[in-house]
Amino acid sequence: MRNEFTAIVERDGPWYIAYCAEVPGANGQGKTRQDCLDSLRAAIQLILDERRDSTLRAIPPEAGQEPIVTG
Repeated sequence: MRNEFTAIVERDGPWYIAYCAEVPGANGQGKTRQDCLDSLRAAIQLILDERRDSTLRAIPPEAGQEPIVTG
Protein backbone atom coordinates (compact mmCIF):
# COMPACT_ATOMS: atom_id res chain seq x y z
CA MET A 1 0.00 0.00 0.00
CA ARG A 2 1.32 3.42 -0.94
CA ASN A 3 0.58 6.45 1.20
CA GLU A 4 1.69 10.02 0.72
CA PHE A 5 2.33 12.36 3.63
CA THR A 6 3.52 15.94 4.08
CA ALA A 7 6.97 16.48 5.59
CA ILE A 8 7.64 19.89 7.13
CA VAL A 9 11.43 20.34 7.11
CA GLU A 10 13.38 23.09 8.87
CA ARG A 11 17.02 23.84 9.49
CA ASP A 12 18.15 24.09 13.13
CA GLY A 13 21.83 24.96 13.21
CA PRO A 14 23.75 22.02 11.74
CA TRP A 15 20.67 19.77 11.84
CA TYR A 16 17.58 19.32 9.73
CA ILE A 17 14.41 18.58 11.66
CA ALA A 18 11.09 17.43 10.27
CA TYR A 19 7.61 16.44 11.30
CA CYS A 20 4.62 15.00 9.50
CA ALA A 21 1.43 17.06 9.34
CA GLU A 22 -0.81 13.99 9.03
CA VAL A 23 0.79 11.73 11.66
CA PRO A 24 1.02 13.36 15.09
CA GLY A 25 4.18 12.38 16.92
CA ALA A 26 6.16 11.51 13.77
CA ASN A 27 9.42 13.46 13.86
CA GLY A 28 12.78 13.09 12.17
CA GLN A 29 16.20 14.64 12.28
CA GLY A 30 19.49 14.36 10.46
CA LYS A 31 22.65 16.17 9.52
CA THR A 32 21.53 16.14 5.89
CA ARG A 33 18.08 16.78 4.45
CA GLN A 34 17.95 13.22 3.10
CA ASP A 35 18.94 11.70 6.47
CA CYS A 36 16.22 13.78 8.09
CA LEU A 37 13.59 12.60 5.60
CA ASP A 38 14.72 8.97 6.01
CA SER A 39 14.41 9.36 9.80
CA LEU A 40 10.93 10.83 9.45
CA ARG A 41 9.89 8.07 7.03
CA ALA A 42 11.00 5.43 9.55
CA ALA A 43 9.12 7.21 12.37
CA ILE A 44 5.92 7.36 10.31
CA GLN A 45 6.17 3.66 9.48
CA LEU A 46 6.76 2.70 13.13
CA ILE A 47 3.77 4.75 14.32
CA LEU A 48 1.42 3.40 11.66
CA ASP A 49 2.54 -0.20 12.24
CA GLU A 50 2.01 0.13 16.00
CA ARG A 51 -1.41 1.75 15.60
CA ARG A 52 -2.49 -0.98 13.20
CA ASP A 53 -1.20 -3.80 15.42
CA SER A 54 -2.76 -2.27 18.52
CA THR A 55 -6.11 -1.80 16.81
CA LEU A 56 -6.19 -5.29 15.30
CA ARG A 57 -5.49 -6.89 18.69
CA ALA A 58 -8.61 -5.18 20.07
CA ILE A 59 -11.03 -6.25 17.32
CA PRO A 60 -13.62 -8.78 18.47
CA PRO A 61 -13.33 -12.14 16.67
CA GLU A 62 -16.82 -11.80 15.16
CA ALA A 63 -16.11 -8.37 13.61
CA GLY A 64 -15.58 -8.21 9.86
CA GLN A 65 -12.65 -6.49 8.20
CA GLU A 66 -12.57 -4.87 4.76
CA PRO A 67 -9.64 -3.16 3.05
CA ILE A 68 -10.15 0.52 2.20
CA VAL A 69 -7.98 2.32 -0.38
CA THR A 70 -7.78 6.09 -0.58
CA GLY A 71 -6.29 8.38 -3.16
